[in-house]
Amino acid sequence: MAKHPMGSPTFHSQKKKRWLLLLLAMLSISTAVAFIITAAYDSSCYPAVGGPLLLMELAFLLRGVGAEVCWITVQKPLGKDEVIYSLENKMLDRGVQVLSAKGKDSMDTAIKADLIVLNTAVSGKWLDAVLNKDVPRVLPKVLWWIHEMRGHYFRLDYVKHLPMVAGSMIDSFVTAEYWKNRTQERLKIRMPKTHIVHLGNSKELMDVAENSVAKRVLREHVRESLGVRNEDILFAAINSVSRGKGQDLFLRSFYESLQLVQEKKLKVPSIHAVIIGSDMSVQTKFETELRDFVAQKKIQHRIHFVNKTLTVAPYLAAIDVLVQNSQGRGECFGRITIKAMAFQLPVLGTSAGGTAEIVVNGSTGFLHPAGKQGVSPLARNMVKLATHVERRLTMGKRGYERVKQMFMEHHMADRIVNVLKEVLHKSTLR
Repeated sequence: MAKHPMGSPTFHSQKKKRWLLLLLAMLSISTAVAFIITAAYDSSCYPAVGGPLLLMELAFLLRGVGAEVCWITVQKPLGKDEVIYSLENKMLDRGVQVLSAKGKDSMDTAIKADLIVLNTAVSGKWLDAVLNKDVPRVLPKVLWWIHEMRGHYFRLDYVKHLPMVAGSMIDSFVTAEYWKNRTQERLKIRMPKTHIVHLGNSKELMDVAENSVAKRVLREHVRESLGVRNEDILFAAINSVSRGKGQDLFLRSFYESLQLVQEKKLKVPSIHAVIIGSDMSVQTKFETELRDFVAQKKIQHRIHFVNKTLTVAPYLAAIDVLVQNSQGRGECFGRITIKAMAFQLPVLGTSAGGTAEIVVNGSTGFLHPAGKQGVSPLARNMVKLATHVERRLTMGKRGYERVKQMFMEHHMADRIVNVLKEVLHKSTLR
């Protein structure tokens, strides 16, 4: 019988089936119940939905091998939110129970569960509030999945239980090292055994990214809705709008790139920018600042704002370059970066956090410093890509190849299976 080539869909389907069987065998020795608690609705981390989306995908993987999965929400915002509504309904449709952390059911589930996945550092503050005297009983079966890099998460009331859990899982090496040093130096506590799990793209996303017809249709539709022509060059920042994500500095760089094009009399197509992740219903001071800057510089016809959405594939099909401009210590990983690379897009990112572990500077994109000192370098990099179509295409292809080699769902699944195997084994020994 002929062997399937390693790059074929059949090969990856068989590989996925193998790790699912491994996970099923691992869970079969227990009661096959996974309890998942998320701080998705905590005001300090919402509306950044990357963490909850990852948790949802893990829930679906566990459901796929017969595990019973509960999703515990710690705090819902007032009023109806489309993103939350969509998340919850997707989980209910796939057999994931959705419970409130305040109810007795969630407490009973936590005590009976074989595995508890705490999602984000913020969720730690709910252990005492929800479980009270039963906290010591559940800590040995907790896997803490951390996605944060910012200093305000390093509070003892959030993470005081970290040394006692079965293990932690962090999305990048640089973030893991930062947590290790910071907790030890500032909080005088030690991290548990930490597992590094680079994230991966789902099959659903890759199906769209590799479908040239679908991409063309999506590109035409989105560009028409934005008022951008096919030949125009479109840069995008796709993140929840906040100062830490650097949309203000991105706009300054964009304006500076327009000035460079004009000063050097470069012949380039019309350049546009889109900020995806906006939410004017909240009317934050930062969002208002962004729009005031656009009006002050009279570039309204070139800047487009799009509300936050879980559906980013149409926009990735429509743009030419992703700008990952997260500030400070950068992103813990930044999954939007590998999604853009799957669509063969070059990435202009800050040389901080997990972005530097994903983007190969000068090969799959360009890196620039975080902060104000990165404004001019980013502007120059934008001009470089605007004026050299072949460079954009080459970088995009290299990024796609890197994703296929390192950042696919089956890569992430293999890593998570190994983590779950160790954590579940450790919890049964305690």
